[in-house]
Amino acid sequence: MTHIAVIDIGKTNAKLALVDRTTLAEVAVVTRPNTVRAGPPWPHFDLEGHWQFLLGSLRRFHADHGINAISITAHGASCVLLDANGDLAAPMLDYEHAGPDECAAAYDKLRPAFAQTGSARLAGGLNIGAQLHWMFAQDAGLRDRTAMILTYPQYWAYRLTGIAATEATSLGCHSDLWNPHAKGFSTLPATLGIADKIVPVRMASDVLGAITVQVADQSGLPHDTPVVCGIHDSNASLLPHLTAQEGPFSVVSTGTWVIAMTIGGTAPDLDADRDTLINVNAFGSPVPSARFMGGREFETIIGAGYVGPSAADVEHVLDHSIMLLPAISGTTGPFKGRVARWHPTEPALSSGQRSAAASYYLALVTSVCLGLTGHRGAVVVEGPFSRNDSYLNMLAAATNSPVLATRNATGTSQGAALLVATPPGYTPEYATTEPNQVDASLRRYAQHWLQAVGEDDAKL
Repeated sequence: MTHIAVIDIGKTNAKLALVDRTTLAEVAVVTRPNTVRAGPPWPHFDLEGHWQFLLGSLRRFHADHGINAISITAHGASCVLLDANGDLAAPMLDYEHAGPDECAAAYDKLRPAFAQTGSARLAGGLNIGAQLHWMFAQDAGLRDRTAMILTYPQYWAYRLTGIAATEATSLGCHSDLWNPHAKGFSTLPATLGIADKIVPVRMASDVLGAITVQVADQSGLPHDTPVVCGIHDSNASLLPHLTAQEGPFSVVSTGTWVIAMTIGGTAPDLDADRDTLINVNAFGSPVPSARFMGGREFETIIGAGYVGPSAADVEHVLDHSIMLLPAISGTTGPFKGRVARWHPTEPALSSGQRSAAASYYLALVTSVCLGLTGHRGAVVVEGPFSRNDSYLNMLAAATNSPVLATRNATGTSQGAALLVATPPGYTPEYATTEPNQVDASLRRYAQHWLQAVGEDDAKL
């Protein structure tokens, strides 16, 4: 049996997963919180803490099971700046920090148009270009001190191999730095004076090289252990389905972010004001997408008191049209700028009714995202929401589409492992909810929700 170690750095947690190369099943998983340090000089991620966690976990996994290759996936909207010695030129900024908004007016005069990049203007540091512009303004010597700019998954590949790279799925994640239509850089790197600092672009599946001698000594892995370039996490979720699905379909990747990605849909007129964008898949092709912070919103709505809804809870919510209207996170998503409200009444915390209504809210916002991306065909749901029946049933009702819930633990780990090898005959496992299988009351609820959203539109 052979195993692939997958480094999976999400916005909420850092993870190392050991994936069976022949089945893509997760054999072992360890995690640590992706805690943001306050500073100075700005809120930043604990890269060194992650590194020590990864080295120790690699050593344990190899001792217990054996590791034959390493793949990497990580969240988007992030880059790492290195100096001439290969050390950090500055701490890696947390993209949720509001600091870049201080320079918003100046940055807006520099950034390319949405038509060039497919990258909407987002708050804080969610555009990598905005991060860089603000950090250079805060630290006058940083631009000159920076010798290499790496996208985030490739930073970990660099730590493992000593070989620097960037990659299109991360560059194409609302960075403002990439032109997905031309499959090359936008005009922004030259404008910011960093065109010669962004290291070469490689394919996600490229083997960059073997681990360094130092990493081999620290982890106990063989010196010839190969490391692939790596991939943006939502695109890792998309990858298993690109070859498994026929005809038009969409993938909804769920986690801290819910990201709807449409393949072969109708040609959408993407609306930058509604948090749509063009992602870039593992093969370098543009993918119309829309997103909102669904996982974060669910945590806000439910808190620590999730209670699985009973049949009576569901019936009560549907019969009384108890609904949450957008938006919990007012800075992202198709309803940014709005303030959420409950209608007609707010269910109690730690109640099944609240859990059902929250799940319906998330499914309905997801359906709006899918509409914005020109969705046709089946909807594949991967990640935590794939195990939420209330969410899946409402999504099938609202989209009138088959909803295929993946049955693997995390699509990101599987997708990243596929960069190393595709098992013969591999196809993802799905549990399907057909739209004609769900109760008609769900469709009526969805219609009432959209009507209420429209009424709120009229008041804005």
